[in-house]
Amino acid sequence: MIPYGRQHITQADIDAVVEVLRSDFLTQGPAVPRFEQAVADYCGAAHAVAVNSATSALHIACLALDLGPGDLLWTSPVTFVASANCARYCGADVDFVDIDPRTYNLSVEALATKLEAAEQAGRLPKIVVPVHLTGQSCDMAAIDELSQRYGFRIIEDASHAIGGRYRDEPVGNCRYSDITVFSFHPVKIITTAEGGMALTQDAELATRLEMLRSHGITRDAAKMTRAPDGPWYYEQQLLGFNYRMTDLQAALGLSQMARLDEYVSRRHELAARYDRLLAGLPVVTPWQHPDGYSAFHLYVIRVAGGGEHERRRRVFEGLRRRGIGVNVHYIPVHTQPYYQQLGFAPGDFPASEAYYAEAISLPMYPTMSEAEQDQVVAALADALQEAQDGEGA
Repeated sequence: MIPYGRQHITQADIDAVVEVLRSDFLTQGPAVPRFEQAVADYCGAAHAVAVNSATSALHIACLALDLGPGDLLWTSPVTFVASANCARYCGADVDFVDIDPRTYNLSVEALATKLEAAEQAGRLPKIVVPVHLTGQSCDMAAIDELSQRYGFRIIEDASHAIGGRYRDEPVGNCRYSDITVFSFHPVKIITTAEGGMALTQDAELATRLEMLRSHGITRDAAKMTRAPDGPWYYEQQLLGFNYRMTDLQAALGLSQMARLDEYVSRRHELAARYDRLLAGLPVVTPWQHPDGYSAFHLYVIRVAGGGEHERRRRVFEGLRRRGIGVNVHYIPVHTQPYYQQLGFAPGDFPASEAYYAEAISLPMYPTMSEAEQDQVVAALADALQEAQDGEGA
């Protein structure tokens, strides 16, 4: 089966991990800060804090911004559940902002309208989490402008977007946000197996993030509340977690960083070729905003047919039967049972639900060959015809 995503591990990656295995440090050694510095330098951020997953990064980002009970976080319904769950971990409430029907990212227009109503109701969000779905940046300048007016903080969920650009600057530079989060899961642009990172320009936020990932502990005498008893002394100042990344993971990530631009370029080649090959089929291909350069983590098509969920299912199943490992990203978070128990219901965010009824993620990864891509397109054409024939039967 051709998978929808696949990591690419080279001998250089293996050698980098083996070097750590043979060293004195498997965790909390020199590889993690080197990886952090490499990502910070690439993105133009002052600080980078590596953790064991993007979910952990989202959690400590919320805590670093003092999100807590009684507070409110807004995000997109079309995302992985972690973008919303991070607020619930902090005891805060969650609400959603519907998507732009072209980019599938959080709609600035919907956000502006919802903020105006929230201000009148006296219930503004403390944090907004724009999600760069498939690797394409949200309109961050417009979201930042709204944050200046309404006073909310911004965490960019850029789990799909390392290597992407917005207004010709790297995603992750935090020009328009307080914190940006990356994911290094195996199907993402680069991998550390599991892993994530939070980037910021704010030194105080970086210090809080570093402490929160490691039990809330500091060993920096300059930051301690009392004189150390001796060189062994440390202080727990926050209720933190063990969210640390290992040196093994960091060594893999650092090795992969050398190929980041190559990976993203290849994804663009594959996306452009998909665009050409699919031009004659009854599907909607991804629209790219001229202000951005997507990392193209995913290539999502929409099966045309006015939101006919059954048609998408027939096409999806037809592709799977033909050995094409398609997927769907994502089931809208507000339709999940947990969030329905909090009061959300189908119909709350129509653009997100219309997208979900039609979306299929086609295979996309840097080592994908043109022959494999041709196989995907041929299978899609057959599955579409099969679905149409089944509707007419």
